[in-house]
Amino acid sequence: MREALEETRAHGVLVKTPKSKARRRDITLPDIVVETLREHRRRQLEWRMRVGLGKVSEENDLLFPTLEGSLPSPRAFSAEWADVAASIGMPDVTFHALRHTHASQLIDAGVDVVTISKRLGHSGPSITLNVYAHLFRDNDARAATAINEALAKLGYTA
Repeated sequence: MREALEETRAHGVLVKTPKSKARRRDITLPDIVVETLREHRRRQLEWRMRVGLGKVSEENDLLFPTLEGSLPSPRAFSAEWADVAASIGMPDVTFHALRHTHASQLIDAGVDVVTISKRLGHSGPSITLNVYAHLFRDNDARAATAINEALAKLGYTA
């Protein structure tokens, strides 16, 4: 993620550089997301050609533009998500909550806190731990299993 949208009363919707160096990051997307976005882009370009808008200019090469091809309002984007969430039976899940769901799923899958922190754009793992510490289950049994496996590799057994 290299740019962020900001909406102000004075200037409307602008593209800006994220606030901190940690927020300027690259993340790897799951294959299903990449394929879904490619399909969305293909349909979007086909629609533009059908209605006579032609190809998108490089400066307005947005994945989720307004119908006119301009920058979407972050609030409008969140409102559109609310409609989608309601249509799939998740009416209480805000767009921002998807960020927390992402972090929760990574924690549950055992992804290390440093990687999670980088994906979220936190300045360090301590912030991630402060926000999500309650989700790191008591994995003391998992820790004991890991030590048992390490010792077994060295030839030590109980």
